[in-house]
Amino acid sequence: MAGGATKYRHLSRKSSHRQALLRNLVTSLFQHESITTTWPKAKEAQRLAEKLITLGKKNTESSRRRALQIFYVRDSSSLIYSLFMGYMRLRETGLKDSDIPFTHAATPHELLPKLFGPLRERYANRPGGYTRVLRVEPKKDDQAPSAILELVDGPKDIRFAMTAKTVARQRSQGFETLNELTALNVKKVTQFRKDGVEALEDTIKQLERMELKEKKAASPKKPETEAKE
Repeated sequence: MAGGATKYRHLSRKSSHRQALLRNLVTSLFQHESITTTWPKAKEAQRLAEKLITLGKKNTESSRRRALQIFYVRDSSSLIYSLFMGYMRLRETGLKDSDIPFTHAATPHELLPKLFGPLRERYANRPGGYTRVLRVEPKKDDQAPSAILELVDGPKDIRFAMTAKTVARQRSQGFETLNELTALNVKKVTQFRKDGVEALEDTIKQLERMELKEKKAASPKKPETEAKE
């Protein structure tokens, strides 16, 4: 594009409608850790989510105000910013979110507390790639290509869950070492996750216990021996 401007998808909407759509998608992403939408929407929402997480990691006054400009209408941004700064000061004293009474009212959808609190801490050592877009089959043949947009290293990280499942399966099959692809995926999903190796091992053990329980439930019960006369 001339002048070096970044290309983006218009999503068949006016600029204001497009911004509102992306704002809603990213808000849902930060709330739920994972959303399903169309592929084009997921890719555009991913760009905005990455930008916001970068602002959250900077955690400066200018980055906080920039995040507010993206997510809130101008008329209310000053009030919300004042309340948000009060939240941040209380959080820095060691209080948990549940101990701060105005968290929900001051920051709709818990967006800013999560962005400048848990997400900033989660991605402190990660240089980038805070989100992931995965293609999925559309529910109907006439639907647009669908995708899952998720926050990586979170409780709904699909690649983390699938890697744990693969390792558990290979262990159950008697493999002493992981194949090259699985070993690479293990490194990817644990490298920047807090206590990543321990978290993966815990998930694997949970899967192994579930598999053992299912096998016991599926195995036929032995007939009771007749009582001796």
